[in-house]
Amino acid sequence: MASVFSSNYTAAFIQAFPGDASGNLLPRQTPGLLWSATSLTPVADPTLLAWSENLARTLGIDQPQTLDEIAVLAGNGLAPGMQPYASCYGGHQFGHWAGQLGDGRAITLGEWTRPDGFPEELQLKGAGPTAYSRRGDGRAVLRSSVREYLMSEAMYHLGIPTTRALSLVQTGDDVVRDLLYDGHPRPEPGAIVLRTAPSLIRFGHFELLYVRKEFELLRQLTDWVIQRYFPHLIGADPVVAFYEELVKRTARLMVDWQRVGFVHGVMNTDNMSILGLTIDYGPYGMLDAYDEAFTPNTTDLPGRRYAFGNQPQIAKWNLANLAGSLVPVVKEPQRLAQALESYDLHFQSGQKAMLRAKLGLSGNEPLSNELLTELPQLLQTVQPDYTLFFQLLETLPMTGSVDATLHFEPALYGELSEPGTRQLQRFVEQYQQCIRSSDSSERTARMQQTNPRFILRNYQLHEAIEALEAGDDTLFRKLEAASQQPYTLLFPELNHQQPQWAQTKPGCGMLSCSS
Repeated sequence: MASVFSSNYTAAFIQAFPGDASGNLLPRQTPGLLWSATSLTPVADPTLLAWSENLARTLGIDQPQTLDEIAVLAGNGLAPGMQPYASCYGGHQFGHWAGQLGDGRAITLGEWTRPDGFPEELQLKGAGPTAYSRRGDGRAVLRSSVREYLMSEAMYHLGIPTTRALSLVQTGDDVVRDLLYDGHPRPEPGAIVLRTAPSLIRFGHFELLYVRKEFELLRQLTDWVIQRYFPHLIGADPVVAFYEELVKRTARLMVDWQRVGFVHGVMNTDNMSILGLTIDYGPYGMLDAYDEAFTPNTTDLPGRRYAFGNQPQIAKWNLANLAGSLVPVVKEPQRLAQALESYDLHFQSGQKAMLRAKLGLSGNEPLSNELLTELPQLLQTVQPDYTLFFQLLETLPMTGSVDATLHFEPALYGELSEPGTRQLQRFVEQYQQCIRSSDSSERTARMQQTNPRFILRNYQLHEAIEALEAGDDTLFRKLEAASQQPYTLLFPELNHQQPQWAQTKPGCGMLSCSS
């Protein structure tokens, strides 16, 4: 283990590509460049609120003990070897090309070499303006920082590919934000998250170079990404192999999101990772009541482009835009189209296996295929609490008469319609028939490994944030601990459906992109 203040940092990205080393923070277009050096804007009174010991062990970093070490986490100081910069990329936002975007409130400090020899990028989110901040101040509020810190670590422990968060620091400064973009800005406590990933490169890096016709730089970036992160793919046409691998990873990521009911909220191409990671935790939400049309993002209304049920096809749409950007650097562009068409097969086969696991099925049971077809229709009709439904399904008696409505009552939001009642009862009877001859212990094990006992619900996050702002970290600590053991019922009092009051309260049911 080593101090975060040690000199264990490299700067591979900025050494490999052209950038602006001047440190000029004036918002501007930077054609021909992939990064701009930036400075960190000091904060008034940095206080370490949270530290991911699990991630720290992976990175080989000791928890900060001195003010100098905490200062590094807050942007008030630099360790030897750090060369802070903001990355330049573009993206499609809500289906429309948005041009140059870039890291507007994220500053990469450098690459830390883990004990296993692999590099990990360390990036501060909320440490001040960059050349890509446009009209923003480069800051982040406690509200959004708590949400990113907790959810990125929760997703990791759920077994879902994700960026991670090492630390959460409160700055002592206020930041003015308009929570719902409704003309009512107010000061909020500021905070900074240190997030990590092997790479924070996005689809939008390639898109911007393609749109600007900077094809040589596009080739350099593509070759560098493959050599650094996909060395096993180097061969006759490594670009196609890289794209094929990314199609598979992205399909698997969408299956994982569907498995736990995660809704990203802003699946723009600049929020899509070239490693197939979940990245940029903004107005996300976990499903309470199952609803394929659910979106937690007020900006996504009324079209609901990024609703829960749309995420798999939006991922394919984003991959299609990436494929178009790679055309100038592949020998046979038609192979990109062929790889893209394989996405549906990867997603559908992954989804089928995932649903079987959620039901505890091995795949050999009679009626298993019928159940897989019936399940999404049932969930959309009944709209039970997604997480609680599968917990209750696990406890369903294998034989005997069961009143389905009574058994699933803790997962139901309101009374069921007659068609919903009949459909739920029919499903229960089919499920009992399906599992009658199966090994109950094996079925239970499959379900417990697939269905979380705890998810971070938006209303719980909202309550924890309000309490933190008032100086009480009790609920925050509970959520932090529960997130690290999501397949264990660590705190039964956190395992219940969303209360009625939270369904319409700002910050609980719906959020905006406000940081």
